[in-house]
Amino acid sequence: MELKKYVRTVEDYPIEGISFKDITTLFKEPVAFKNVVNQISDYYQGKGITKIVSLESRGFIVGGALAYCLNAGFVPIRKKGKLPSEVLSESYELEYGVDTIEIHVDALNEDDVVLIHDDLLATGGTALAALYLVQQLKVKKIYFSFIIDLTFIQTDKKKELANYDTHSVIQY
Repeated sequence: MELKKYVRTVEDYPIEGISFKDITTLFKEPVAFKNVVNQISDYYQGKGITKIVSLESRGFIVGGALAYCLNAGFVPIRKKGKLPSEVLSESYELEYGVDTIEIHVDALNEDDVVLIHDDLLATGGTALAALYLVQQLKVKKIYFSFIIDLTFIQTDKKKELANYDTHSVIQY
């Protein structure tokens, strides 16, 4: 299935010069949405994943479905100030600013095999921030999953992710 045709590109959003990949157009099509979830869950089937760690907010949509398909728990990584209990925080640079994400300190343990899932891999800043949070919780193994990888963007941050089994469904 050619999933790119379901992704809308919005020019100059959220700031001038950014070509935003809008996956809401993919999510509204049942066959396309199911295809994305199935491709990712099939890839990670049998790898012993115990927790899906997913990033706010678009990552939650597929992350929850993956947790269900892989019989794993779901752990949210949220923007600063949104989680109600004790957290670890990590700040990172976006293509268009700086942000901070957080995870509960008791979300994971040393026996967990974690799949970090987000909607899009661009520069790798968000993914690395999530990695640094998860590493602090000393889990057994970490994998990465993305719906879209902007492969034309090459950064040192993305190179650091090359040390991990990383899967993406759509590449640009």
